[in-house]
Amino acid sequence: MRETSFLNRVLIKLGLKKHIDYNSVEYLRSRGVQIGENVSILNSLIDFGHGFLISIGNDVTLTGVRVLAHDASTQIPLGVSKVGRVIIGDKVFVGQGSIILPNTRIGSRVIVGAGSVVSRDIPDNSVAAGNPARVIGSYDDFVERHRRQMETRPVYHTLWSEKTEEEKEQMRKDLEDGIGYDL
Repeated sequence: MRETSFLNRVLIKLGLKKHIDYNSVEYLRSRGVQIGENVSILNSLIDFGHGFLISIGNDVTLTGVRVLAHDASTQIPLGVSKVGRVIIGDKVFVGQGSIILPNTRIGSRVIVGAGSVVSRDIPDNSVAAGNPARVIGSYDDFVERHRRQMETRPVYHTLWSEKTEEEKEQMRKDLEDGIGYDL
């Protein structure tokens, strides 16, 4: 196993083999996942064998998320896995460590909090969190609350990767007593 991994790295380094980015939209589309425009899939795992059952809308960000269209819990007792569609609407953000289970729909204009387990449908214009994920507020209220808070809390306009040491130190001081907002 290690030799194959080493060989793959050498072949990629020599340009004889192409590295596969399993999070790239192009690769996921090749696996049958339907993906809209302006979609960011970061450090996430999309069901490899059942990608064709997954649909992701426009303006979606998945950060460290697992999206499953199958559940093998029935494999041993019944010899088959449960499968179901996963449909994610437009303008959706799903936070780090969340899991989206088969046979679920996430509406449009939805925020799913970090670490949530989506085991049932989440309606449009919702903020959901928890295990199992449940609606805890509206998308519109969430956005308006943070828009108001940006008037009194620090807002930073330099991309994280371009911040100077002085800017980082200033952020550490500014954020001792609460949150701020960054690009």
